[in-house]
Amino acid sequence: LLGSMSSHATRLRLKLPAICCLLQLVTIILFAVFIRYDQETSARLWHEELTRHNKSNRDNEFYFRYPSFQDVHTMIFIGFGFLMTFLKRYGFGSVAFNFLIAAFAFHFQSHLLNRFGHSFFGCLLSWASFMINADFCSGAVLISFGAVLGKTSPVQLLLMALFEVTLFGINEYILLSLIGAKDAGGSMTIHTFGAYFGLMVSRVLYRPQLDKSKQREGSVYHSDLFAMIGTIYLWLFWPSFNSAITAHGDDQLRTVMNTYFSLAASTLATFAISALVNEEGKLDMVHIQNAALAGGVVVGTSAEMMLTPFGAMIAGCLAGLVSTLGFRFLTPILDSRLKIQDTCGVHNLHGMLSLPHTECLILALLWAVTGSYKTGPQGMMADVFPLIADGSRTATYQGACQFFALLITLGVAVVGGSLVGAGLKIRALGAPPDTQCFEDQLYWEVPENHHDGYLPAANPEDPERSA
Repeated sequence: LLGSMSSHATRLRLKLPAICCLLQLVTIILFAVFIRYDQETSARLWHEELTRHNKSNRDNEFYFRYPSFQDVHTMIFIGFGFLMTFLKRYGFGSVAFNFLIAAFAFHFQSHLLNRFGHSFFGCLLSWASFMINADFCSGAVLISFGAVLGKTSPVQLLLMALFEVTLFGINEYILLSLIGAKDAGGSMTIHTFGAYFGLMVSRVLYRPQLDKSKQREGSVYHSDLFAMIGTIYLWLFWPSFNSAITAHGDDQLRTVMNTYFSLAASTLATFAISALVNEEGKLDMVHIQNAALAGGVVVGTSAEMMLTPFGAMIAGCLAGLVSTLGFRFLTPILDSRLKIQDTCGVHNLHGMLSLPHTECLILALLWAVTGSYKTGPQGMMADVFPLIADGSRTATYQGACQFFALLITLGVAVVGGSLVGAGLKIRALGAPPDTQCFEDQLYWEVPENHHDGYLPAANPEDPERSA
């Protein structure tokens, strides 16, 4: 077995360096041709700005946005990475492949394709908008990664990221620029898109013999503890994630508060439902690691709006309930009936909350109609619903646009994921065989005590991990 693993891994000795070097070379060339510093980043332009408008260095957008960027960056590289370490024999792959594809998606899509999508040629490197949006794009890719975790090679993951970031930029441009949808926290553009894109890739890459690796798919005590580290990081920094690109002042503060209230409520709901649906009232760590975060997902679109604290709590309770029940009952159905092998249960945390976050938005729009926002060019309505404030559209029309944007996101994710998944089926890309999924030895030099000869025999009475 060890010999076959070594032989299989050797086939990536040239492929992985080749794809990494090619993607980096292309990115460097495109940056050299198209990307320039903006007026807040360029030494010459910024100092001209200081003189012309009598500003100080403290007026640079850097000082307002960098704390949020740090928080979101931590979520992407630590939160998502450690959340996936629950697999008992795939810790290296979970953390390090997360690192690899996040780094690629960060510097490829966000500064390039996103810029092309908004202004095409004449690109300038803008700190505030695109460094944070870089991490948002990476987040969508990492959500998709969760659906195929342990069943794909690093070459496949890089190619998946390459095409997904392209589709992410296109979908985001359609939703935010053409339709005028609101999605500050990325419930549609990040969570819905990333989840259903990854689920469709997983469906196309369906492995009928995956049971041959079933003994590796579960967790052990210490792997679940590491995964809980990821959960805590994500939980702590999620308010920054949802508020990172909202308007300064009351909008940003309101987003942080609504997100926190929703997260707290979803956590309590998760503990309650987990104890209720499990035998003897015992808690399931899978539920706590994932469904407790559902409150941050469900208010991603509406957190900057006048959702009200009690509205955020209701949304969080609903999200925790729906997500926990999904992990308990829906994941096995996706596998057996729809042939979707969702390793991390991304459908339960990111995908199936699409409808609840739409309902939250409708509630926020109703508050707008009843006068909860100050109108006028400088009022709160102009920050949150600018097209309603200037009379371009009604609240009803804005709600219809939001729902239409959700349908477009689902369409792009499903079609795009299916096509990309079909392309990733090429055998030369080094995918693991059905008998060696969820196994670090295939792609990594691992410590001696990780080898199969040192793996304790599986206890047939141990419960299997459902996500």
